[in-house]
Amino acid sequence: MIDAATMHQCADPGLRPAIVEKFIRAVGAPDPLAVTVRTGNRVILVTPPKTADDAMELVRRYVGQAMVRVGVTQYPAGLGITDVSELKPDLVDTCTNIRIGTALFGKVYRIVTNWYGAPVDEALGDAIEAWKSGYFDGKYVFDAPDPGTLPARKRASEAGHKPPNDDAAKPASSPDDGTVQGKEPDNPNKAGIRIDLTGVGVGKPK
Repeated sequence: MIDAATMHQCADPGLRPAIVEKFIRAVGAPDPLAVTVRTGNRVILVTPPKTADDAMELVRRYVGQAMVRVGVTQYPAGLGITDVSELKPDLVDTCTNIRIGTALFGKVYRIVTNWYGAPVDEALGDAIEAWKSGYFDGKYVFDAPDPGTLPARKRASEAGHKPPNDDAAKPASSPDDGTVQGKEPDNPNKAGIRIDLTGVGVGKPK
C-alpha cells in the first residue's frame, strides 16, 4: 500500500489528509499499474500489466466498451474523453494518479456531504461507495455538478440529525439494475470531466 508521505505529497490540497488516507486505503490498489475492467457486475479478467505501456494498452482496449479503473486510486480512466488518443500514460504514474483521483473524489465527497447537509461520518462512507459504483442518489456522480464547498459543520447536538425529508429512503449508490456503466450504457465512459480535471478543486476549503 502507498505510504502516508506519498499520499500527502501528491494528493489534491483541497482534501484533508485524514480523508485522503481513508479514501486511498478503502479503494486503493497496491500496484500503480493495476487495471480493473468491469461490464455491469461482471469483472473481465485481464493479464496483470507488467509495464506502464502494458497498462495503457489494456486501458485503450477497453475504454468505451466497459468501465475501466486504473492505478492507485482506481481512477475511472475514460472520463470525458472522445478518443483513446486523449488517454495519457501518466494515468499509471503513482503521484499523478493520486492527484487526479483525490481531486475527483473531493468533488464526490462534496456532493454527498451537501446531500447530508453536514460533514457527518456517514457522508465519507457513502462518498467512497459512490466512487466505487459511480453512482449516488441514482445519478452518475462523476459528471454531476460540483457544489464547490462543504456545508457548515453543525453543532454536536445536531450532527447526528438526518437530512431534510427524513421519511425518504436513503439513496442507493448504484442504479437498480446494478450497472456500473455511465449514464449511457452504450458509452460507459461518457462524462463531462476531462482527464486532466482542469479546475477541479479550485476554491475548495482546506
